[in-house]
Amino acid sequence: VEMSMNMPYGDFIGNQTNFKFYYGPNNYSILKNVAPDFSENVEMGWSVLRWINKYAIIPIFHFLEKYISNYGVIIIIMVFIVRLVLSPLTYKSHIGMAKMRVLKPELDEIKAKHDGDMQKAQQEQMALYQKVGINPLSGCIPMVLQMPILFAMFYFFPNSIELRQEAFLWADDLSTYDSVLNLPFTIPFYGDHVSLFTLLMTASTILYTWSNSQVTTVQGPMKSLQYLMSIMFLFFLNSYSSGLTFYYFVSNIVSFGQISLFRKVINEEKILTKLEENKKKNANKKKSSFQQRLDDAMKAQEKKKKESKKK
Repeated sequence: VEMSMNMPYGDFIGNQTNFKFYYGPNNYSILKNVAPDFSENVEMGWSVLRWINKYAIIPIFHFLEKYISNYGVIIIIMVFIVRLVLSPLTYKSHIGMAKMRVLKPELDEIKAKHDGDMQKAQQEQMALYQKVGINPLSGCIPMVLQMPILFAMFYFFPNSIELRQEAFLWADDLSTYDSVLNLPFTIPFYGDHVSLFTLLMTASTILYTWSNSQVTTVQGPMKSLQYLMSIMFLFFLNSYSSGLTFYYFVSNIVSFGQISLFRKVINEEKILTKLEENKKKNANKKKSSFQQRLDDAMKAQEKKKKESKKK
């Protein structure tokens, strides 16, 4: 390997600084020992994402690498480890969705009762949530907390030099995209090839979204948006690391299995009984300051709306 470079002579006049040059792979585990902050040459994401990669994903990956030579198998094991660690959050999310699901008949009655008046319907729905003692966002918050780990993978796989030239199944190199068909033309935003791992990931994401929609109360545009996002990832990830798309594919399959398991474990009849008990207990309970402020804001908005109609 040869290298040539030019440096101004003036930089050396009276400068006693010793220069140190590194010739080697862009490997995070090696670079961190070369010089302080030298590992920054490996892009691992910003802020929280870099912290997750540095202290969680990379140590797990290197630990498995000591005992397993097949990187496809390493990725599969990483999926199970991550999903196991996140399982309490996933379970809590499904509990929250189950609570919303058993309330759906009452929520539908409220919507029908106010016949298109969204403000009054939302006000009554919030009152119902307070009576039964649930947070309408309880099913979403645990899922949001998992997102940084998923986003951290976007940086980890493409920048892991260990995956370069490592083959798995039909992929010749897990650090770049797998191409099972080269197209004679280029599709805008998609490319000139077909990545099978990306197709499998997209299909499994749609399957997971459909399965998840059977146990959630999401309706309207948001329900369609979930499927649209899956199609967008087909275009966005077609030229990404096949290690990344394979990871997401396996993760979707494991998540699908978790949904099936939670359906059997979570007893919705018991949840409904508990919510009914909370409703009776909190029937005469004074509204919280947050609920009161929300009600006041809705009433003020409704009043303003009526006044604008009169004008």
